Amino acid sequence: MLRALFERDVRADLIVGTSVGAINGGFLASRPQTTETAEELAEVWRSIDRNQVFPLSPLTGALGFFGLKDHLVPDGKLRRLLRANLEIDRLEDAVTPLHVIATDVLSGREVRLSRGPAEDAVMASAAIPGVFGPVSWDGRELVDGGVSNNTPISHAIELGVETVYVLPTGSACDLPEPPRGALGMLLHSMTLLVMRRLLIEIELLKDRARLVVLPPPCPLRISPIDFGRSDELMRTALDASRAYLDAIDHDAAPVPLQMTMHDHRNDPDVRNVSNPALIR
Repeated sequence: MLRALFERDVRADLIVGTSVGAINGGFLASRPQTTETAEELAEVWRSIDRNQVFPLSPLTGALGFFGLKDHLVPDGKLRRLLRANLEIDRLEDAVTPLHVIATDVLSGREVRLSRGPAEDAVMASAAIPGVFGPVSWDGRELVDGGVSNNTPISHAIELGVETVYVLPTGSACDLPEPPRGALGMLLHSMTLLVMRRLLIEIELLKDRARLVVLPPPCPLRISPIDFGRSDELMRTALDASRAYLDAIDHDAAPVPLQMTMHDHRNDPDVRNVSNPALIR
């Protein structure tokens, strides 16, 4: 998606990211907005395996299961990955202004982080509750911003932008069968919550800014914890984004954004719908 935008000289005045969007945003915010940078980010994802993000530890998992820890997966490897790829020490040092969204565990409120240690901020935004432990920040315990607002369009508008390009890293398609494993089920369920929130946010904010929602790969049958098919997902997203941006140029882009359904259910109540959106 970034490559398709940069090919058309679309450059961000600021970046607002949540969860994996905070990770990608942190990478981008400290580098030039060029197709070369997009390819560098692609190479990072091509080189990652699940163990570098979700290293399963029997001890940590057991302690979490029995209530002696508040998470199942240690965050050391993800922090090392962030440290290796964030070229800024503090958010305010970013070349392109960077804001990341986290969630206050106690109040449930969205927290926008714009200043402070970049590694801790991005880690807080990406700390999937129950999977990773919360991050302490100024007396608060913060977890994944996706719990409260995974697609922070409202924050971008509050910060003064007139056009918002939304880059969903995955959207909820209906599946031919349930995800396998507890972690896969948890992450897929979160994508369902994320999509519902995105639909509501677009409807509420469509008159306050021009919203361009690039199309994520669909149907999305790849598990969120399967890192072996990153290249396939990126190729699909690049082709879809190029086609969609070309359609916008010719005023031929589809408008409705809905939960995407497919024919595999053979259910008369299930409709096939397209999911990219341009809201003027």
